[in-house]
Amino acid sequence: MYATMFQTTTSAASSLSRMIPIRSHLKRSVQQYLAVAALSNTPSLQKSTRKSVQSHGPSMSSSSSPFDCSFLSSTSRRHVTTLSLNSKKRRGKKITMATAYDYPSAMHVHRANIDIILVGDSCAMVELGYETTQPMTLDQMIHHCQAVKRGVHADGDDGAGGKNKPLLVGDMVFGTYEFADLDIALQNSYKMVKEGGMDAVKLEGGSKHRAETIRHIVDGGVAVMGHIGLTPQAISVIGGFRAQGRTASRAREMLDEALRLQDAGAFAIVLECVPSTVAQAVTETLEIPTIGIGAGGQTSGQVLVYHDMLGMMSHPHHEAFMPKFCKQYAQVGHAITQGLEQFKKDVEDGTFPGEEYSPYVMDEAEKNVFESLLEKDSAERMNRHAEAAEKLKQADEYEQLSLYGGRNKSDDK
Repeated sequence: MYATMFQTTTSAASSLSRMIPIRSHLKRSVQQYLAVAALSNTPSLQKSTRKSVQSHGPSMSSSSSPFDCSFLSSTSRRHVTTLSLNSKKRRGKKITMATAYDYPSAMHVHRANIDIILVGDSCAMVELGYETTQPMTLDQMIHHCQAVKRGVHADGDDGAGGKNKPLLVGDMVFGTYEFADLDIALQNSYKMVKEGGMDAVKLEGGSKHRAETIRHIVDGGVAVMGHIGLTPQAISVIGGFRAQGRTASRAREMLDEALRLQDAGAFAIVLECVPSTVAQAVTETLEIPTIGIGAGGQTSGQVLVYHDMLGMMSHPHHEAFMPKFCKQYAQVGHAITQGLEQFKKDVEDGTFPGEEYSPYVMDEAEKNVFESLLEKDSAERMNRHAEAAEKLKQADEYEQLSLYGGRNKSDDK
């Protein structure tokens, strides 16, 4: 009876492969699927099949079953979505989010299987050197969003290693969504999605007007993440980078803000620099996830800035400013400095590149022809070389005159 079943299923798969031009590995998967389906429809084998699947998981090995069911395993890439994040909160699973601002940082964050990549306007400070996030423009943000999008795609989109495809969230920068005309915010959010390649956008603030803006953007078809507590774009109003929600009345206001944003349609809310008790109360009140940064461990997830957590600005002899809430998981800046210093040394003492890193050579015949070509105009080239050397010598002497308060001491080295 079983032999007849195998012949039937194999015949069905062969017929299917003639009708549809599929690859051989897909053909085998169809055969395996039909065989398993046939067995599962046999009353006498249903019970044993279920037991085997339960004991070996979704990816039954060939040693425990006559069929290779590895194609049924859950190693394919799963897209992180706003719904899957909400599911994580309900199941008590922590959410991870990290910033990325360019192609290589996006690749690294993606390889770490982080749930959400935030292209934050903190880029203005850690990448562009501004003192605050306010100078960042929409065009600049879109430029960085596009680079992050390419970095995620370049790292592979075939499910290798069972990695998730992260949710991409881009910050709406200062001056792009605060207007009374809500359509301006909607139009700019469309640019972040259509030109920047983002899956969602993030807005700061929890006022009634901000909630109306979020509702308008969500109604327009763009997912929105909220952000309350310390809102860096409003630094001019709040008087600096200060912790928020430290009084009972302000903490209660923050809870109302969070509820307001949830009601407006936000799929998650960032809580920045607030007491852990306040963050816990907000998290327990909301149905949507909260992502904390300097808000304790009771939020639904955590986010840190890429440069801070990896010590990108660190140096062997001093440490750059580091937020109190940031744990440094690496000292990449140390390695960068040491690498650059070693490169400088190797170049100056002639160690680099050497023969090992000079792989391109001419064969002897071509080398002889080249040398004969050089001989033909050697006198002319020597004259031109002497003229150029004289001009550069005169320019060098001009620069060393004490026209601007003395010689440059580095010229003596």
